[in-house]
Amino acid sequence: MSPAPEPVVTVVGIGADGWSGLPAPSQEALRSAETLIGGARQLGLLPEECSGERVAWPSPLRPAVPGLLAAHAGRRVCVLASGDPMFYGIGRALTEVLGAGALRVLPHPSSVAYACARLGWPLEDTETVTLVGRPTANLAAALHDRRRLLVLSAGSDGPGDVAAQLRERGFGPSRMRVLEQLGSEQERCVEGIADTWAEPPGDPLNIVAVDCRLAPEALRLGAVPGLPDEAYAHDGQLTKRHVRAATLGALAPAPGELLWDIGGGSGSIAVEWMRTHRSCAAISVERDPVRAERIARNAGALGVPALRVVTGAAPDALAGLPAPDAVFIGGGLTAPGLLDACWDALPPGGRLVANTVTLESEALLGGWHRRHGGDLVRLSVAHAVPVGGFTGWRQAMPVTQWSVRKNTAGTQAGDQR
Repeated sequence: MSPAPEPVVTVVGIGADGWSGLPAPSQEALRSAETLIGGARQLGLLPEECSGERVAWPSPLRPAVPGLLAAHAGRRVCVLASGDPMFYGIGRALTEVLGAGALRVLPHPSSVAYACARLGWPLEDTETVTLVGRPTANLAAALHDRRRLLVLSAGSDGPGDVAAQLRERGFGPSRMRVLEQLGSEQERCVEGIADTWAEPPGDPLNIVAVDCRLAPEALRLGAVPGLPDEAYAHDGQLTKRHVRAATLGALAPAPGELLWDIGGGSGSIAVEWMRTHRSCAAISVERDPVRAERIARNAGALGVPALRVVTGAAPDALAGLPAPDAVFIGGGLTAPGLLDACWDALPPGGRLVANTVTLESEALLGGWHRRHGGDLVRLSVAHAVPVGGFTGWRQAMPVTQWSVRKNTAGTQAGDQR
């Protein structure tokens, strides 16, 4: 067996307590480094005995990583990181550029570990949301009554932004605690209620602890597909709640998967696909520019601002898109070549779900079902409504749904035709 290659870069986690809080191996790595790369604040924590060339990360950071590492190739390089480099830190970018085998990672307790220790919160029961370099709207998807959140703040204004987001989403009664400079002699905690939060911006090195409380009059959003229709802005082009829940069940999202949502309408299928797991991604294709803008607004309001919206008509608008794990067709089924393009784009094991209310599209789905198998069902929903002084049922238009999984032969898994 050949020996493992020597690491190219040492990544040292450092906390707000600076040099004195580092263990001996981390201190020795920093002393012996010929190049020290990190944020200006982190580099300022090192003593003069760390004599290597000091290089501050430029902004934006991520695109600069390959070039900066190449410029110092062949030298003993140490990269400084805040806390644990592999927890929302620079370690991820370095691993993507160099590979895990090229790194020696020396972690420090993260701000999340410190916060849980101060608050008495079990780490495994506490959700973490980062807003560093990300939209504040990301917070919305994690908000649930009586949940505990730790929010990695983007700076001094972070706590105020969090409070505003909580108020906007109906979580104004939530208790907030801002923990600053965790682990240092300057550590402090400021607390209050989101509804009345008026604290001035404090230290930029902070984390926000939130005890989520939903206002009694606020709209409640659950953790599973089938959000209330009122959660969406729409012009009538909306997959209604009960059909939406059945559709997401057929699509069966799993972590890390990508959905094409064709004929996005209000974006409800793509939004709820992404809400199932933070690593799920979706592309919503909508030919109407007004609706496309509305999809983006709905995505931000419901905590998934990373939803990609493509304005254009399918199948032409599908050209160049990354291959999906699943496809939902909610409109435009009869467009020439649409079903063929979606089927061809799916990898083996990919899923396709199509909904329709018209006879023409239903006939088309029937033909595809005969060729490829799958499940062809009709979904019918009726709502109780007043009828004079009594109550009766009002039937919504029935929805025909075809769902199928593509196998290596291009047909439904298990289909023998």
